[in-house]
Amino acid sequence: MAISFTVNGTERTLDISPDTPLLWALRDTLGLTGTKFGCGLNRCGACTVHIDGEARRSCILPISRVEGKDITTIEGLSPDGAHPVQVAWQNLNVPQCGYCQSGQIMAASALIASNPDPSDDDIDKAMQANICRCGTYQRIKKAIGEAAAASRRQA
Repeated sequence: MAISFTVNGTERTLDISPDTPLLWALRDTLGLTGTKFGCGLNRCGACTVHIDGEARRSCILPISRVEGKDITTIEGLSPDGAHPVQVAWQNLNVPQCGYCQSGQIMAASALIASNPDPSDDDIDKAMQANICRCGTYQRIKKAIGEAAAASRRQA
């Protein structure tokens, strides 16, 4: 079955089983390996991408559900790594192992896009379902605050 959608600004049509999870279409079919497989149960957040600007998990989402949608992966967030969230992540040395970081960054950037001045409580709520096995939660929270402030200055 042919399914058409946009990924990182490029229109794509895949002839793929409609129940294939979006994650595997991105990684295996399109070669966009920045989005990670974590739990496969929609619980850890490593597979987070933007679908029509919203942070969504891709590990159990059937490709058929993204027909006509606009998908952004970590590779498409910023071609040069200059997105305020990516810059803050680097400035504050957020990652340790780094495995969850693309999902964390995608969730954080969606939060800032929808709420340019998030409170600590807003950040906690938006990020609560993204798991970091290394426990860098305080640096993640601080980086989101820094990125939000930088985004407001750029606006």
